[in-house]
Amino acid sequence: MNSSNCPVCGSHMHRDAKPMTIVYEKHDATIEMPGWYCVDCDESVHSGKDMQVSDRALTVLKASAKNLLTPDAVKRIRKRLKLSQREAGRVIGGGSNAFQKYEAGDILVSHAVNSALLLLDHDPTGLEILRARTPVAA
Repeated sequence: MNSSNCPVCGSHMHRDAKPMTIVYEKHDATIEMPGWYCVDCDESVHSGKDMQVSDRALTVLKASAKNLLTPDAVKRIRKRLKLSQREAGRVIGGGSNAFQKYEAGDILVSHAVNSALLLLDHDPTGLEILRARTPVAA
């Protein structure tokens, strides 16, 4: 933010993180939302990096509502399988950068990737079947 003045009332704004409740369907979570907050009115200003905090929390809520794996669960399973993010995207699906985005909470896993991860978490030997059917990366 270029100015420390509120765009609504002109008062001073300060950098802070305040509680904010986000809701998706019947699920909700309270997060600490970073941003610039006016000392006199309820106005706040958030950068793209600030918004990433709420966007990622919303991804977790959506995962819960849709019964999909959370970013932490995706990471836990991938690490248990001893896969890099790039290899997981190639072998399990989604592409070379997909698992970085899943684990960061930037996007939800698809139902297909979710199912594959759940099955591999239950029986890691299935990974050899997937590896055998995956084309060699160029």
